Amino acid sequence: MTPIEIKSDFLSALREANHIAILTGAGVSAESGVPTFRDALTGLWAKYDPMQLATPEAFSRDPETVTRWYDQRRLNVLKCEPNPAHRALAQWQRSCAAGGRTFTLITQNVDRLHQAAGSTDVIEIHGSLIEWRCLITQRLQECRGGPFPQYPPRSDAGGLLRPNVVWFGEALPEEAARAAEHAAGFCDVFISIGTSGLVYPAAGYLHLAKSSGAVTAEINRDPTPATDVADYSMLGKAGEILPALLQALG
Repeated sequence: MTPIEIKSDFLSALREANHIAILTGAGVSAESGVPTFRDALTGLWAKYDPMQLATPEAFSRDPETVTRWYDQRRLNVLKCEPNPAHRALAQWQRSCAAGGRTFTLITQNVDRLHQAAGSTDVIEIHGSLIEWRCLITQRLQECRGGPFPQYPPRSDAGGLLRPNVVWFGEALPEEAARAAEHAAGFCDVFISIGTSGLVYPAAGYLHLAKSSGAVTAEINRDPTPATDVADYSMLGKAGEILPALLQALG
């Protein structure tokens, strides 16, 4: 394998930073076998467009189909394990905490693999597939077992359960959005990892960080709209680059 080149001035910026903010997207979890949202659906779901299932209107119109699809996604995610990128980020967070520095992890992913790897206080701006919300009580419940016994599933209060994810046309969770924006505007170094740079407001965090004076970087398999904006760009798998980055930091 070709050695991963990490620029010395970027390493210096990371060593000197008191506040580091990370944004992760689907590319990180794809290395664990989690399909990206826009991957072609297969089997019984091949005739569906995921863009048409992920809306409040679709849920109101056909809650059985929508919840069956999301439950299948949930079950698929529960079979996946954190990869070296998830574990490296968790290790990095612990290292920063030990040194009295802040390390804020923002994710667009809904699979909770960061938490499974040991990351804490993760800002989930798109929610989580593992949590479902009762439409009567608005209470959240963590769902880690097998398939629901019925579709659409219901809570103990008798209300319909929906996945606690952000659908098209819905606002980001207010607290998560506020925390993510603060981290991006306050950090010394901001790194976008495995994200397309197309989905807003998340795609704007790198721009916010840069305009606030932070050093910015991108780690992604392919170039994105952020590639020419970031101060540093590293093309490749996050599961290879992040462990190498930690090793270089010592």
